[in-house]
Amino acid sequence: MRREMNPLNQAISFTLPYIPKAIVRKVSQRYIAGATLDDAVRTVRALNAKGAMATVDVLGEFITTLEQARVNTQYCCEVLRRIHHDGLQGNLSIKLTSLGLALDAAVCEKHVREILVTAREHGNLLVRMDMENSPYTTSTLNLYRKLRRDFTNVGAVLQSYMRRTLSDIETLITEGKELGVATNVRLCKGIYVEPEAIAFQKRSEVQESYLRSLDALFAAGAYAGIATHDDALIEGAKGLIRKYQLKNDQFEFQMLLGVREQVRDGLIRDGYRLRVYVPFGEDWYGYSIRRLKENPKMGGYIVKAMLTGG
Repeated sequence: MRREMNPLNQAISFTLPYIPKAIVRKVSQRYIAGATLDDAVRTVRALNAKGAMATVDVLGEFITTLEQARVNTQYCCEVLRRIHHDGLQGNLSIKLTSLGLALDAAVCEKHVREILVTAREHGNLLVRMDMENSPYTTSTLNLYRKLRRDFTNVGAVLQSYMRRTLSDIETLITEGKELGVATNVRLCKGIYVEPEAIAFQKRSEVQESYLRSLDALFAAGAYAGIATHDDALIEGAKGLIRKYQLKNDQFEFQMLLGVREQVRDGLIRDGYRLRVYVPFGEDWYGYSIRRLKENPKMGGYIVKAMLTGG
């Protein structure tokens, strides 16, 4: 969703690439599991011990060659094997651009199928296809619609700030019923900068769209990952859960690693299923800079810490 930005934070957002890597690494440690798969496994194991599930994301969506996409595919398969071998409560999230979507859609589909087969052979783990910015919305959903004809372990992501989301839900639900397959959707607000013509800009509009979309998913019997840190949406979701008298295995809350941990732990204490998004990989620096640009206020905290020694 759009964030109001004061001039200072706006200026800071442009200087983030020049902040020393050591500073960025220190700040990012809370939000990124680390550079290696072992780092991710340790983080997931710690989350499991606290009662949380996880979804692991291999960083590196900005690629320029199909060879990089192939390497990413193999790494995703290794993550799935490790989750299964170590008995972790977790699944995998993938970004299609990291698997070649922007370079060759057919090759990307081949890669995703390989990942899904690997996941099926290792406990039928869920593979969630993350949603990226608007140039990839239709192609991502089309691939999800195609793949769920052959796989039961694939899920999609929808963003409530996109004006098309309710229509997309209706399409997915209708097709799912015709196919006799479940619809599995993570619902989030959306973080990419999109034009007003296709995306809501006001916070209240995004929140209203989120709850309407979640209501539509629940009403249709879809499995929903309620991905939000917003108190109003968490309480709204609880109200919808009561409205539809849902059982705990019909939905889950989802949060990002290192964000609002007290709220996360409170939901777990209250008996809700909760999954934490765990990114890791060698691209930790690029990921951190992109996330800090999306949240310039956080960038302001970093510069303040540099100037004050805090």
